[in-house]
Amino acid sequence: MLRLERLHIRVGGFELRSIDLEVREGDYFVLLGASGSGKTVLLETLAGLHRPVAGRILVDGSDISRDAIQERPMALVYQDQALFPHLSVRRNVAYGLERLRLDRQEKALRLQELERTVGIGALDRRMPATLSGGEAQRVALARALARQPRYLLLDEPLSSLDCGARSGLRRLLRSLHRQGRTLLHVTHDFEEALALASRVAVLESGRIVQTGTPLEVFRHPRSQFVARFVGLRNVFQGRLESCDEGGVTMGRFHVEDHVFSVMTDEAGGPGCLLFRGEDVCLLSERPRAELPNLCHGRVTEVTPARAGLEIGVDIGVEIVALLGDEEANRLRLRPGREVWVSISSAAGRYIAEAP
Repeated sequence: MLRLERLHIRVGGFELRSIDLEVREGDYFVLLGASGSGKTVLLETLAGLHRPVAGRILVDGSDISRDAIQERPMALVYQDQALFPHLSVRRNVAYGLERLRLDRQEKALRLQELERTVGIGALDRRMPATLSGGEAQRVALARALARQPRYLLLDEPLSSLDCGARSGLRRLLRSLHRQGRTLLHVTHDFEEALALASRVAVLESGRIVQTGTPLEVFRHPRSQFVARFVGLRNVFQGRLESCDEGGVTMGRFHVEDHVFSVMTDEAGGPGCLLFRGEDVCLLSERPRAELPNLCHGRVTEVTPARAGLEIGVDIGVEIVALLGDEEANRLRLRPGREVWVSISSAAGRYIAEAP
């Protein structure tokens, strides 16, 4: 198991502080963060390119924080692949085998196995300059795997690829994970994490602010930053007024001139209210029954999304509903159309502002 304890890293004027992290064997662990949050610096520190100011990097309890690069059970694959431009594909991959000191026959068999694993058998005589981005990334993966690393470190491996190459490389990475490999992958794309990760950690300004499975982080973000980062569109800054309604702890969340009823046992005060687009109910006319958080609004935009359509609605504040195509068509939604909106009091999540 890989464990980081109170790791403090300084590179130039940038610092990562108090990094505590555990990567279990067989994990596909994704580090999420915006540009400049420290994702690449953390990978490079694991690989041995930076020495931590304080803290420890442990593998099965042994501290490797001061070990040389070649002594670490890690292999790092950069976003730009960093292939040797003067070597063919096969010789680039073979470079990773040098430290294993194999005889010629073993080396040839190992090369064939690596080429088959990552799907580059037809490319072995090509030079890096003639490869597409997806092909070059597969070669870089093969070269890293040649070292037989215990931990494969991936720095934004999909970000520079077109849609087709990205899809193919995702399938390859999932296949490597199914084979039992442990991967640590950094990205700024939460959908990428959803597609690949078994566990994620979110970095903000040099600190880890939340860890969990992708669905845990998506459904239960612990801060406004995490909520926005994982793509929640309905995030409102305001103030909670706590009250008790028939023995049920409720709150009235004030944002601008609008008030949302929310089920919460939090004390009142400043903070933010989150709710998912799937929890916003749109109606073409006012319902006869009284519904929670019922209000009148006007459609401002209709935008295609992966899971249907995102419907922007102005109710005094701008909210976004996520509807399936069939439901959106039934409601005949278009900009300017008047609608009624209802949001369950239990759907909202209030997060108190940090003191």
